[in-house]
Amino acid sequence: MLEKINLKNLTAFPQAEFRFAPGLNVFIGENGTGKTHILKAAYATIAAGAEGKGIHNGEAPMKIALQKRYAEKLSNVFRPDTLGKLVHRKRGRERCQIELFFSDPLLNCGFGFGASSSVSVQIEKLPGNWQKSFPVFLPARELLTIYPGFVSMYENRYLEFEETYYDTCLSLGEAALKGPREKKARSLLDTLEEAMGGKIELDGNGRFYLGIPGQKKMEIFLVAEGHRKLAMIARLVGTGALLDKGYLFWDEPEANLNPRLIKTAAQAVFHLCLNGIQVFMATHSLFLLREFEILSRREEFENVKTRYFALAMKETGVEVEQGDSADDLESLTLLEEALEQSDRYMDAGE
Repeated sequence: MLEKINLKNLTAFPQAEFRFAPGLNVFIGENGTGKTHILKAAYATIAAGAEGKGIHNGEAPMKIALQKRYAEKLSNVFRPDTLGKLVHRKRGRERCQIELFFSDPLLNCGFGFGASSSVSVQIEKLPGNWQKSFPVFLPARELLTIYPGFVSMYENRYLEFEETYYDTCLSLGEAALKGPREKKARSLLDTLEEAMGGKIELDGNGRFYLGIPGQKKMEIFLVAEGHRKLAMIARLVGTGALLDKGYLFWDEPEANLNPRLIKTAAQAVFHLCLNGIQVFMATHSLFLLREFEILSRREEFENVKTRYFALAMKETGVEVEQGDSADDLESLTLLEEALEQSDRYMDAGE
């Protein structure tokens, strides 16, 4: 479990500390306040540690190997012209530093780089072990429609897509679970499949379909995008990528979801947390935020710990407010805008 991340001079953040819950962590803020950048920084660091485990055959992490992995993963996930472009622009002569702290202290890590860095970082805290679980990153758009041929194309051609797309497509293409683990996933899959109206299927040609009971299966391109986003979660649960211990980073899950599907997605997130997945989410949706608050008060989810982060742009950079409930946040822009809209609506009716 990721317990804390410290950022210094990363993009819009002059300095920030985030303390996480073992369950659901939600980042709220206006555009440009760095919500997605937090997700990407944590994801890239954890993913680099997980990739290293497979490449180095169980050997303990070494500085030279990790320096290369961190630099490559950050560059491929953020897609800056050079790594140094991630340094806070107003503090371009200072160093960017990223530190992650875990419930297992052997996973703690830290590194930094300067504005002139192009391909390297300097390890400041070397972890004692590689990451055990590979994280999942879901972008704001669905990926099932770009999946056919995407992995091989990405591996053999230069594509202007961040590497989170490639990583997630690899996970989507894994074989579906069988046996006891499939039975463990079934309760969550039943909820998602009911909302989608069918089961997600991958054929031998690398194309996804929605299998609808009593009908011919439907090409995923013809399925509403909101249902395709739920289908991604269902597929990742069905392959085991989101079943046991691990991490889910989800950027704007509410995009192209109607309120009913947002409720289903919120319930799926809480069920994932109950199954040991630590979730990190960036959102603009007050509806989704309130749905999380409602679910957190239900008895079945009383063991899901939550943490909320409000990001606000100030003259010196982004400032962070955090609490265990959205009601703990005084600078919650979403709520302020919703209240102002209500006032404008009432005024318009007079």
